[in-house]
Amino acid sequence: METLHLVAPGDVITTDTGFMRGHGTYHSDDGKLVASVAGVVQRINRLISVRPLQSRYAGEVGDVVVGRIVEVQQKRWKVDTFSRLESVLLLSSINLPGGVLRRRSAQDELMMRTYFTEGDLISAEVQQVFSDGSLSLHTRSLKYGKLKKGCLITVPPSLVKRCKNHFHNMLCGASVIIGNNGYVWISSMEVDQEDQILLNPRDEPDTTREKDIAITREERETIARLRNCIQALVARKLTLFDTSIQYTFDASRGYEVYTVYVQWNLR
Repeated sequence: METLHLVAPGDVITTDTGFMRGHGTYHSDDGKLVASVAGVVQRINRLISVRPLQSRYAGEVGDVVVGRIVEVQQKRWKVDTFSRLESVLLLSSINLPGGVLRRRSAQDELMMRTYFTEGDLISAEVQQVFSDGSLSLHTRSLKYGKLKKGCLITVPPSLVKRCKNHFHNMLCGASVIIGNNGYVWISSMEVDQEDQILLNPRDEPDTTREKDIAITREERETIARLRNCIQALVARKLTLFDTSIQYTFDASRGYEVYTVYVQWNLR
C-alpha cells in the first residue's frame, strides 16, 4: 500500500541542489529545499512541490468529480465541488434523456429542473479551468450523471490518488466513485446497472421515467463497511484508490457487524 511523504512547515525535504522549487517550498540559506506548508510532497521529474492537506480542491482538465447542485440558473447549473468557487455545468454540456444529439432549445431550458435540481448529487468531468480558478463541467458520457441511493463521504482531496479510472466496481458488490475533489460516492452495483438501462440511447426520451430500486440489508451493510474503511484510511492519512480500499475491506471481514437499535421515548 502506498504511503505519503508528509511534511510540516520548516521540514527539510531534500539537501540535493539538483531539484527545482515548486509550490509550498523554498530554498534555505544553506541551499536546502524546505517545506513552507504542511502537506504531501509531490515529485514530478526534478520538480518538488508540497500539496497542502487542508486546502480546497484545485481542478485540472480531465478530473472526475462528484458535486452537488446548489443553484439552477439560465442555461446552467451551479455545482459545489469543494473548490474555491462554485463550478458551472452548462445545459449544452449534459446528455439529454435517451442520449439524443441535437441543439438545446427553449423547451430544454424550461425543463432544466427535471434534469437536475437543487440538492442533486452528480458525477462529472472537468472540461475547462477558467482564469479565476472556477471549473466548467460536463456529463456527456453515460457514466456521468445523477447519483442516487448511495452514501457520500468527504475526504481531503490530497489523499485521492490520480488514476486513469475513478469508477470502480468492487469485489464486494458495491460501486465506488472516487472524485478528485475529495467527494467519494458508494452505491450498489445493481443501481448503477439500472441507471445504464434508463440512459440507453436506443430508448425513447422520457424524463419522467424513474424505477424504484430496493436496496437489501446486505447491500446496506456492505456500503456502510466500505464507508468505515475509507474513514479509517483517511484517519491514517493513507492514499485512497481502489486497491487500498479493497485491502482494507478484506481486512475488516474478520469483524462482525453489530446493529444497535435505538428506541425513542416520546413524551
